[in-house]
Amino acid sequence: MIHLLALLALLAGVQDTTLAVIPRPVHVTRGTGTFLLTPATVVVTDRATRPIGYQLADWLGPATGYRLAVSGGPGTAARTISLRTDPTLARLGDEGYRLTVTGTRITIRAFRPAGVFYGVETLRQLLPPDVFRQAPVAGVTWTVPAVEIEDMPRFQWRGAHLDVSRSFMPKEFVKKYIDLLALHKLNRFHWHLTDDQGWRIEIKKYPLLTAIGAWRRNSLVGAQRGYADTTQWVYDNVPHGGFYTQDDVREVVAYAAARFITVVPEIEMPGHAQAAIAAYPWLGNTGQQLEVLTHWGVDQNILNPSDSAIHFMQDVLTEVLALFPSRWIHTGGDEAPKAQWQTSPVAQARIGELGLHSENELQSWMTAKMSQWLAGRGRSLIGWDEILEGGMEGLAPNAVVMSWRGIDGGIAAAIGGFLPLETVYAYEPVPPALDSVQAKHVLGTQGQIWTEYQRNPKNVEFMVFPRLVALAEVAWTPAGLKNYGDFTARLTKHFARLAVLDVNYRPLQ
Repeated sequence: MIHLLALLALLAGVQDTTLAVIPRPVHVTRGTGTFLLTPATVVVTDRATRPIGYQLADWLGPATGYRLAVSGGPGTAARTISLRTDPTLARLGDEGYRLTVTGTRITIRAFRPAGVFYGVETLRQLLPPDVFRQAPVAGVTWTVPAVEIEDMPRFQWRGAHLDVSRSFMPKEFVKKYIDLLALHKLNRFHWHLTDDQGWRIEIKKYPLLTAIGAWRRNSLVGAQRGYADTTQWVYDNVPHGGFYTQDDVREVVAYAAARFITVVPEIEMPGHAQAAIAAYPWLGNTGQQLEVLTHWGVDQNILNPSDSAIHFMQDVLTEVLALFPSRWIHTGGDEAPKAQWQTSPVAQARIGELGLHSENELQSWMTAKMSQWLAGRGRSLIGWDEILEGGMEGLAPNAVVMSWRGIDGGIAAAIGGFLPLETVYAYEPVPPALDSVQAKHVLGTQGQIWTEYQRNPKNVEFMVFPRLVALAEVAWTPAGLKNYGDFTARLTKHFARLAVLDVNYRPLQ
């Protein structure tokens, strides 16, 4: 069992805040002078980094007006940006890099192409913020300060989540979100594609999942505070929905892969499944025709534990696996009330047949079935920490748990509290109770954005940024180098980049 959230031995270093690089690199040494980017600058690559070289040229072109040549030659130009893999840098891991800037040359070296990519992202932050614009900017001298940076991430899992089930988000925004993850050296995009309020991915074998499950007739207006008096709920009477075709999904996955981001799809089961049950009522426990849920919170309608329902979800995952090369497939598992199972002849017969002692054990059995099914196809199941409530027996050894309830204050923030930026920055993914051996099972950390109340991309951006910027530094930078004052000094300058990128960030107060 691996708990989500491989601590690495890191180099110590001193950060120059005038560089405003986020996340803070492990080791930075300032030099003298600057590198001047000109139309004659050449990007030189080896075969492994050629796509990154073209990507860098594409990124630099719109604002500078320069169409930089990309070459596989020795790099004899007066000013060269050299990108190469280097087997001698294995100690930096697959994502570490070394960036050297002098007056005549920029060199990025890394053990793997991913490290070169992160070196390029650091280089972009060393240039003036206007480099992120999509049209020529007059009057800017495109210089990079002389510097030596050696850098590597603390955690292998540095993630961000996006719920598109409660509020559907256009594909164009999903790609923008991925770009922002890459800029901050995050490498996992957790795409929450199904829930009670909407099914957002095309499954060709079961077309009603999107024909019916992707659309709800209206949405709750205002904050939902419990279920005591539902007569006070107000709805907007505006139909809401949308879904991503399989071609859309392929496009997003390829876009992310070019930025060294793994897209982790989430297909919820057995709870948070009312949209699926609305499309195919036999998946539920009551046989009743349901509608796609129009309010928020925890719903009683969950999948039944029959062979047919399990085969249905495996059919769904078969198409999901064909679209997502990710090793990790998220199956949810959170907030699955068992009241319907307690009165269901099918569920109770299953409990008796298996010799189980509770409905929680029944959910664990279902999760184990899916875990083993995924493992047989070379994949690993991820679930929220509720998947452990009925025990760990049967879970494949490569299964991963996302703990969202075990950190003090985390659940309070999830249900409507205020999460200050300083609290995010102070977060420590490795609990102090773990010894050094146990700590190696903590893969990293991730931020979640749920969209019951974030109805459009600008709402999402305001809630995410700059909190996700802070979390990116938590995930990348050694704990001993973190300093909130230093971070906010760099963040103030980083805001200029976010503004150019049209990010609706929340300013510091």
